[in-house]
Amino acid sequence: MKKRTSVEIEGKSVEVAVRAALQELKLPRNKVKIEVLSEEEKGLFGMAGAKPAKVRVSVLKPKENP
Repeated sequence: MKKRTSVEIEGKSVEVAVRAALQELKLPRNKVKIEVLSEEEKGLFGMAGAKPAKVRVSVLKPKENP
């Protein structure tokens, strides 16, 4: 089975989506590139969840690792 090099994940917030992506890739934050595709949007009266945040998390190539 080929190892995934990136995932796109939605979550209630950017941080929730990033944590889910890191868990799916089984990597720490310093081994990936994080792109915020869309921020979450608040619903009526500021309630969360009108529109989830979406992120793309990609595995860094060995030379890109800090």
